[in-house]
Amino acid sequence: MIVFYSVIFITGLVVGSFLNVCIYRIPLGETVVTTPSHCFACGNRLRPRDLVPVLSYVLLRGKCRYCGVQVSWQYPFVELATGLLFLATVFTWGISWEALAMLTFFSMLVVTTVIDLYHQIIPDGVLLVGGLLGVPMVFLQSMDQLKWGAIGFLAAGLVLLLIAIASKGGMGGGDIKLAAVMGLYLGLKYVALALFLSFLLGGLLGILLLATGIKGRKDAVPFGPFLALGAIIAAFWGEKIFAWYLGFF
Repeated sequence: MIVFYSVIFITGLVVGSFLNVCIYRIPLGETVVTTPSHCFACGNRLRPRDLVPVLSYVLLRGKCRYCGVQVSWQYPFVELATGLLFLATVFTWGISWEALAMLTFFSMLVVTTVIDLYHQIIPDGVLLVGGLLGVPMVFLQSMDQLKWGAIGFLAAGLVLLLIAIASKGGMGGGDIKLAAVMGLYLGLKYVALALFLSFLLGGLLGILLLATGIKGRKDAVPFGPFLALGAIIAAFWGEKIFAWYLGFF
């Protein structure tokens, strides 16, 4: 089992390395498939020894081998986070269609979260790919799961659309579409929990940022990361949260 889970973790690290490429290139309108990996500063093509997830960053002390420019901590962080998500997903759902769906979903959330943090946008292309892949993956779990996924898709998207209208633009279009895709993967029950957690966590952080003077009332705070965090919590611990809540009654 140790070997099995080690392979899953390493696979997640490799996928995380590709997600870093997506995070860097998609906002720039660059292809993520055909262009070889290269240093963003000097343009030198990176060799396989420069692309070993996490390890290359550590051995090179976070610098480009060819020009010495400092490489962002984002790269090993995304690789490690993706590796841990892969490990936790397979540990939770085993080898199943549900696990494959969640791996795809979480990978999409990693990309949208980091791009939203840097650029305050959630690219339509990422959500489109996530949605198109999600439909067959949810269907392969069961027809009932697809039904609740479709209901969750419509309900979550509609809720955030109404909030956007009521707040007169306080909610971005990317957030609305991300919530809808979350509904597809999670279904109505769990996406409702995910949205509640997203608003709760976002509100608490907003209060903290205002209280400390880090942000002002008119400063924008990306909401995509809170949606992603709420979705991950709901996916892994949703059933326990519901059981804990119902225990009060």
